[in-house]
Amino acid sequence: MKQEKNNAELMDKVVSLCKRRGFIFPGSEIYGGLANSFDYGPLGVELKNNIKQAWWKRFVHNRDDMVGIDAALIMNPKVWQTSGHLENFSDPLIECKKCHNRFREDLVEGKKCPDCGGELTSAKQFNLMLKTFLGPVENQDSVVYFRPEIAQSMFVDFKNVLDTTRRRLPFGVASQGKAFRNEITPGNFIFRTREFNLMEFEYFVREDEWEKWFEYWKKEMANWLKDLGVNMKHVHEVEIPDGERAHYSKRTVDFEYEYPFGQKELYGLAYRTDFDLKKHFAEAPYEDPETKEKFYPHVIEPTFGLDRSILVTLLEAYVEEKERVVLKLPVKLAPYKVAVFPLLKNKPELVARAREIYDSLRKDFTVAFDERGNIGKRYYSQDEIGTPFCITVDFDTLEKDDVTVRDRDTTKQERIKIKDLKSYFDKLINVAI
Repeated sequence: MKQEKNNAELMDKVVSLCKRRGFIFPGSEIYGGLANSFDYGPLGVELKNNIKQAWWKRFVHNRDDMVGIDAALIMNPKVWQTSGHLENFSDPLIECKKCHNRFREDLVEGKKCPDCGGELTSAKQFNLMLKTFLGPVENQDSVVYFRPEIAQSMFVDFKNVLDTTRRRLPFGVASQGKAFRNEITPGNFIFRTREFNLMEFEYFVREDEWEKWFEYWKKEMANWLKDLGVNMKHVHEVEIPDGERAHYSKRTVDFEYEYPFGQKELYGLAYRTDFDLKKHFAEAPYEDPETKEKFYPHVIEPTFGLDRSILVTLLEAYVEEKERVVLKLPVKLAPYKVAVFPLLKNKPELVARAREIYDSLRKDFTVAFDERGNIGKRYYSQDEIGTPFCITVDFDTLEKDDVTVRDRDTTKQERIKIKDLKSYFDKLINVAI
C-alpha cells in the first residue's frame, strides 16, 4: 500500500512540475480543456526535440542501412482498406445502460459501471480510425482518415525509396510524426492520448534472416532506453501470444514499463512478415541485384512512442534530495545545457560580463540566463528543470577572467577560464547518445 501511495505521489509531482515549469500544459486549458489533450511548453518542446534528434542520429544518421521519410498525415483511404485497418483496427467497447459512459472492455473489472455501478452492455467492436472529410462536400466519397499509425507510408513509398536510393537488403526506412486514434482513453497524463507522436522504422530483410534481425533490434531498443536514463529493472520484455497480436504480426514483443499506474506498454517490436508489401504491391517490388530474383522482403518493425519516451524519461529523472528537486536528465536531452548567472543583478559590470558569456555560449549550446533572486534559488530553479551546468559570474571574474561552474548532480563547483568554456562544455555535452 505504501509503495502504491509513493507511486501515485511521484506521478502527481511529475505532472505538477511539468505544468509549473513549462514542460507540458493541458490543451485548450482556458476553455476548460479537451480530454486527453496536451501541449508541450517551452521546456517540453526542447526535451521533445532533443529526444527526436537523438533517436534520428542513433538510428538514421549513424547507420549506413537506414534512410528516412516524412509522409502526409492524411493518405488515400484505399491505403487503409488495403492494409486491413478499416476492417481490423478496433477495440472492444462496452457502454453503461444507466449513465451511457463508454469504456474499453479490457480496462473494466467486473460487470458493473466503474462510474455509477450501472449494468454494462456486451462488447461491440469500435473502429479507432479518426474520420474527416476532404473537400467542400461532406459525403461518403470525400471521407478520409487521419493516419492511426505511421508505418503504412513507409510501405507505400517502399518502391520510391528503393528506386531513388538503390539500397540493398537489409535496410530500413525510418519516420517520425503524429498519429491519431479515436479510442477510449483512461487518462494517465500523456501515456495514452488520441493525438500522439511515434518514432519507428520498417527494417526490410530476407525471410530466412528475420529471427536474427528481430533479436538484434530487441537489443538495440534496450540500449536506446538506457540512453534515456531508464533503469532497466523497471522494463519488462513481454512476448505477446497468438490471438492477442495485431492482425499483421507473426511475433510481437512489447517493452513494458513499471509506470506509477501499473506495468503497461512502452514500445513494441513486431515481425510483420511480408504482409504489408504483398497487400500494397501486386508484383514483388524487390529485385536481388546479383541473382535478379524478385521477391517480397519481410519486415521487422521497432516502434517507439515519443510521448511515452518523454514520460518515462521524466519519471526516471525526477529526484528529491533534501530541500531540492532535481531532474537528472541525460545531459544530451536537457532542455538547457547551461545557465549563466551574474552573482548580483544590481551590479551592471557583472550583468554585462555574464551577458557576454551567455551570448558567446548560445552559438553552440542551448543556454539560459537568470538574474532573479539569490544565487541559491537560481541553482535550485535550474536543478528542477534539469540544467546540467550553471555558470556564476562574480567579482573575481572581472579580475581573473574565470567563472564558477556548478554540476547539477554533484553540486560540486570549479573555476574555469572563460576562454576554455566552449571546449570544456564540448567534452561534457557533445557526446554521442
